[in-house]
Amino acid sequence: MLMQTHEARLAALREELKRRGLDGFIVPISDEHMSEYVGDYAQRLAWLTGFGGSAGFAAVTLTHAAIFVDGRYTVQVREQVDGNLFEYRSVPKDTLGGWLGEVCESGARIAYDPWLHTWAWVEALKKRVAAKGIALVPAESNPVDAVWADRPAPSPAVAIPHEDALAGRSSADKRAAVADWLVKEGHDAVVIPALDSVAWLLNIRGADVAHTPVALSYVIAHKDGSAELFIAPEKVTPELTRHLGNAVTIRERAAFEGALGSAFAGKSVALDPDFAVVGIAQALRAGGASFAFKQDPTILTKAVKNAAEQQGHRDAQARDGAAVSKFLRWLEIEAPGGGVDELSAAARLQAFREEDQGLRDLSFDTISAAAGHAALPHYKVDEDSNIAIPPSSIYLVDSGGQYPGGTTDITRTVWVGPGEPSAEMRDRNTRVLKGHIQLARAVFPQGTAGGQLDVLARQYLWEAGVDYAHGTGHGVGSFLSVHEGPQRIAKPSGGQAGTGQELHAGMILSNEPGYYKPGTFGIRIENLVLVEEREIAGAEGKYLGFETLTYVPLDRKLIDKALLTAEEIAWVDAYHAKVRALLSPRLAGEDLAWVERETQPL
Repeated sequence: MLMQTHEARLAALREELKRRGLDGFIVPISDEHMSEYVGDYAQRLAWLTGFGGSAGFAAVTLTHAAIFVDGRYTVQVREQVDGNLFEYRSVPKDTLGGWLGEVCESGARIAYDPWLHTWAWVEALKKRVAAKGIALVPAESNPVDAVWADRPAPSPAVAIPHEDALAGRSSADKRAAVADWLVKEGHDAVVIPALDSVAWLLNIRGADVAHTPVALSYVIAHKDGSAELFIAPEKVTPELTRHLGNAVTIRERAAFEGALGSAFAGKSVALDPDFAVVGIAQALRAGGASFAFKQDPTILTKAVKNAAEQQGHRDAQARDGAAVSKFLRWLEIEAPGGGVDELSAAARLQAFREEDQGLRDLSFDTISAAAGHAALPHYKVDEDSNIAIPPSSIYLVDSGGQYPGGTTDITRTVWVGPGEPSAEMRDRNTRVLKGHIQLARAVFPQGTAGGQLDVLARQYLWEAGVDYAHGTGHGVGSFLSVHEGPQRIAKPSGGQAGTGQELHAGMILSNEPGYYKPGTFGIRIENLVLVEEREIAGAEGKYLGFETLTYVPLDRKLIDKALLTAEEIAWVDAYHAKVRALLSPRLAGEDLAWVERETQPL
C-alpha cells in the first residue's frame, strides 16, 4: 500500500533512519549532476514535503524536521508544506548548521547523500556541526529512495545528435580545445557531470529533464581528445553512435563510479567544484587518483555563443515573438470579460507557440500571474492556486520556448481592462522600463562584470524608494538551459554567483528589472540581450554593448510618457519599429493589425 500523506512519508523516513542507526538526514532539491531543474526521479523534497519550488532543502531528525527556503518562496512554502510537520526556516538568515546544533545532541550522526552535494558544501557543514559534537556522514544509499515505493524511474528518452550547423562547431573541435586545456593545466582528464556541458561538448540533446533538452549522462574527457560517455543503453541509437564517432567511447551509466575508481590510479583529474559531487571525488580518491577543483573548461566557452548560435537564437526569437504577440492580442480581447484564468492563459500561450512546427518544448513552466500573484516573482500556478484574471488588473506572464536554434525567455506585463491602470501602476512600470532601457543602451569597457551594471536597471526605482529582490539578468543557453552561467547581472553583494564574471562578446543574458507590491500587483519587463563589440571613434581599448534579441510589443497603457526622456522615447519607438519589421512577415490579418497598432510611435 502506497503512503499518500506527507505525515506517513515522514514517519517512514524516520523508521528507515532508525534502522540504519542514523539520527537525521538532509534532503535537497538536487540530482547527481547538481542541476537547477531535476527529473521526476530526483524530486525527493517534493515527495517528502509537498514543496514545489525549484530551490530549497529539508532536514529531518528523529524528533524534528525543518524546510529551508529563501525569500522567493516564503508564501509558497506555507501554502504547500504542513507547518505541523516541518518548521519553516528562511535562508540565509537561518542556517542548516545552526538548526542542527539547536535540535541535535552531541554524538548525533546526520547523514547526507554524497551524490547530491558538492565537496565544499559538505566540508563547510562538517566544520560547523563538529563544534557541537555532531558527525556528518555519507549514506551508503539514499534513505528517501528506500521508502519511496512508487518513485518514478529516470526518463528513458533517447539522446539525439545536435546538428553541427546549429552548434557552429563540431564535437571533435570542442574536445580538442578541452584536451589543450588539460595539457596546459597539467591534468590527464576532466570529469564533466553538468548535463548542459555534456550536451554542448558532444553536440547532443535529450529529453530527460522537463523543459531542458539534456540527456542523463556523464563525460570523462581525456588529454588526447578522446572522451567516454556514460549513459543508459536504452538512450543510445545507431544514429547517436555514428554522430559521436570512434573517439567517443559509449559506456553504461551504471559503470561510471567504477570507472572513476579503477582507471585513474596515479593520474590527475580536474573536477568543477560547482558540479562534481562528493561521490565523484570519493571514487577517484579510493582508486588512487589525485584531483583538483577547477572550473569545467566548457562553461565559459559554452556561454560565448558563436556566429551560428547567435543567428539561430535570432531565428528562435522571431518565431517566439510572433507566438507571444498572438497571445497578447487574444488576451486583450478575452480577459476583460473575466473568463480567462491563469492556467487557461498559460495553456493558450503554449498553444500559440505549438503552432510553430519548430518548437521542441517550453523552456520552463510558464509564470502566469494575475493581480496579487504577479507580486510573487517565482509564482507557479497549479490547480490549487489558479485564479481568474480579474478585469481592471495587471497580468504578468514570464515564459519561453525551446527551438533547435535557441532558447527564449520573455516577460511582459499588461493591463487587463476595462478602465485604466492607476497612477501608481504606470509610475512603477515606467520606472522599470527606464531601468530596462538604460541597461539595454549601456556601453562599457571590456573587463566589466555583470555585477557592475546592475545599478543601471535599479536607479529609477531607487529614486522612488523601492527595489526588487531578484537579479537583473541571467545567462541563457543555445537550445539548452534557460538559466546558464557563469555570467549574471545582479547586486555584487549577497554572494550571488557569477556577478564578478567578466562579460564577453557573444554572451546572451536577460534584462529583467521589476517591481512587486505584495498582495496587489507585480511588474517585470524582460528581453534577452547579446553582448556585442562596439566601435567608438577614438576609443582607448575595446568596448562592448548589448544587441536586444527579444521583439514583442510593450504595453503602452502602462507607460507614463511624461516620465520618459527624449532619448528613452526614441528607444521605445525604435524598438517598436524593429518589432513591426521583424514580426510583420510572420503575422497576418488581425494579429498583424494588432502589432501595427501597438508599435506606433509614442
